[in-house]
Amino acid sequence: MSAAAQLLAREPEDFHNRALTAFLKAAGDELRLNILRLLNQNDYGVLELCQLLDVKQSGMSHHLKVLANAGLVTTRRDGNSIFYRRSLHSSQHSVQPLQETLFSTIDQQDIPDDLKARIARINEERSLASREFFQQNADRFQANQDLIASYTQYGSSICELLDNSRVKKQQVLEVGPGEGELLADLASRFNRVIALDNSRKMLDRATEFAKQHQLDNVSFALGDTGDAVHQNLSADCITLNMVLHHTPEPARIFRDLATMLNPGGVLLVTELCQHEQPWARESCGDLWLGFEPGDLTRWAADAGLDTGEHLYLTQRNGFRVQLHTFLKPLNSATQ
Repeated sequence: MSAAAQLLAREPEDFHNRALTAFLKAAGDELRLNILRLLNQNDYGVLELCQLLDVKQSGMSHHLKVLANAGLVTTRRDGNSIFYRRSLHSSQHSVQPLQETLFSTIDQQDIPDDLKARIARINEERSLASREFFQQNADRFQANQDLIASYTQYGSSICELLDNSRVKKQQVLEVGPGEGELLADLASRFNRVIALDNSRKMLDRATEFAKQHQLDNVSFALGDTGDAVHQNLSADCITLNMVLHHTPEPARIFRDLATMLNPGGVLLVTELCQHEQPWARESCGDLWLGFEPGDLTRWAADAGLDTGEHLYLTQRNGFRVQLHTFLKPLNSATQ
């Protein structure tokens, strides 16, 4: 056998050894394990991770590089910002079982109360920026939103997905009703509609829409999904229409909605696909520049929901809208 052939024969084993070495190095540090534990909660930027774990930026960048080299974290660009997240699948098949065991083990450990408090502060900072935007821009929000995706362009697709589903038509919850356009379509299909919003001004506008259109079976609640869970609110169907990119913790939203969804219920999510148009932040108060479809299915699966139908629509200015239905199994106990 030639020297080149011998080298090629050894390469897979050498490659495996390098991957294993990188994995063990990344996993053999308490701070890096804490980073991985945090990234199961949400996507975070470098400065946010520094704040959470009280580490200087240079040190944090080093640890993230080690984790990235081991294929344990990946990045997502959101405008000019870079957010880190855990990798779902190892870049090396041979260490995938080790990665799954590592994530499962660290996720079973409770996050200390002081770290939970820091997480809550960061999420509150994100949420406050969104709430302030809606309080200050409620009157012109719809006009700005129409530059991205108008309800008239995709509303019929939402209705079609609802009509094709076997969801019970008793009670539906709409999270973030905006100007109220979807409420009319929901009110004609369900016995009772609940509209939930954490912005008083936006909720007032939705209430006015309901009055003008004589939607007598619609009621309104001020608060977020966490408040609704604490109030033991439940529904046969939940709609999340162009809301997720305004929320500081998308994964938590899915967990909250799965808790409120009755067994056999349907969650219908309408959301922007990931894009690179940062002007949407200033014009529409977006915290995230859309999401990859895999993000939504992963968060839904982690919340115990099954994937249903999906649809993709091209909008003006290069935006794409994705519609997904997620199903709560009939044998799932309401949490």
